[in-house]
Amino acid sequence: MIHIHDVQKLTGVTVRTLRYYDSIDVLKPASRTEGGHRLYTNEEIKKLQQIQFLQNIGFQLQEIKAMLASDDWNWLESLKKQMAFVQKEQKHLREKEQSLRELISGIGMEGKDRWRAIQKIMHLSQQDKDMKKNYRESMFDEREQSLWENVPNMSFDDPESLEWIALIGQIKQHMDKGPQATKVQQIIKRMDEKREESFAGEEEFINKLWDMRMSEEQSENLGLYPIDQDVLDFMNEAYILYAAEKEEDGESL
Repeated sequence: MIHIHDVQKLTGVTVRTLRYYDSIDVLKPASRTEGGHRLYTNEEIKKLQQIQFLQNIGFQLQEIKAMLASDDWNWLESLKKQMAFVQKEQKHLREKEQSLRELISGIGMEGKDRWRAIQKIMHLSQQDKDMKKNYRESMFDEREQSLWENVPNMSFDDPESLEWIALIGQIKQHMDKGPQATKVQQIIKRMDEKREESFAGEEEFINKLWDMRMSEEQSENLGLYPIDQDVLDFMNEAYILYAAEKEEDGESL
C-alpha cells in the first residue's frame, strides 16, 4: 500500500486533489490507515495516471469518471469529439493571435493614439475574409497574386513587415517637419530600398497597388490596414520629392 503523501511524491498530484478525486468518486483509495489516511495500490496509481492523461488532452473529470467506469464506453467517438473541440479551439486561438499581432502592429504605427489603432483593427476584424479574397482575385491576375505574398501584413511578425510598420510609424512622427525634411527623406529612401528588395522590376504592380492604397474604398476591399489619408498624401508628396532628386542625381552622374 502507498500512503497518500507518497502518492503525491510519486505523481506530483497534490493531497488536496487526491482528496477531491475521492469525494467525487473519480479515484477511491484502496483502504485507509487507522488514523484515516488514504492508502493506494499500484492499480489506483495506474488509474490516476490515466486520469491525468485524459485531463491533459482536455476531458472533464465527470466525463473521465464515466469513461473509466464503463466497459462499454465508446472511446473512439469521445476521442473524435475531443479532437473536433481542440481543432475549434486552435482556430479561435489562431484568430486571437492574429488580432493581437495586428493590434501590436497598429499601435506601432499609430503611436500614442492607441484607441485609434484598436478601432481600426476592430473594423478590419469585422470584414468578410472571403469577400476580401474574392476582390483581390478579381483585381490582380495570377502573377500579381503571387507578388501579393510579399506585401507587408499587419498580422505577420517577419522582419520585413515589422520594418515597414516601423517606417510608417516614423513617417507619422515627422510629418510636422514637412516632406522635404532630411529625416523624412531618409525614411522614404529606406522605403524605396525595401520596395526594390521585394519587388524589383515590378513597377506596374507597385503603381497599381499604390493607386489602390490611395483609395479608401479599394484599400478596405483589399483588407489593407487603413492608413489615414493625410499620411498617405504626405508619403506620396515626400516620395515625389525623393524621386525627383534621385533622378537629378542620376542625370548629373
